[in-house]
Amino acid sequence: QVQVVESGGGLVQEGGSLRLSCTASGLTFADYAMGWFRQAPGKEREGVACITRSGVSWNYADSVRGRFTISRDNSVNTMYLQMNSLKPEDTARYSCAADGLRGRTFYDFCKDASMVSNDYWGQGTQVTVSS
Repeated sequence: QVQVVESGGGLVQEGGSLRLSCTASGLTFADYAMGWFRQAPGKEREGVACITRSGVSWNYADSVRGRFTISRDNSVNTMYLQMNSLKPEDTARYSCAADGLRGRTFYDFCKDASMVSNDYWGQGTQVTVSS
């Protein structure tokens, strides 16, 4: 049974930092591209950052490039998102997803993870940035 669990969210002031973690079990973690996605109230879900199976390549949304850093440690089945210089517009529920990239490219996954089965999504962690 696949389990994906996020942690590390919270309330932070504008300009502050948070580090999110996403741990997956029940799958061969190194076989999956991983991604962070966020959804704010009244808005559609958007891709934030994603990372390839080996961790040597990644992709960022324009809105977070230069402020967020994605990484992974396949030895502990965990992906991270270091978020610096946080802004109020970063407030959202952040979820992580795992994708085996069958029938789609890494960049397809980064832009739109709607094809990922619900079993490969976490429940999300709330990030709130106050001004």
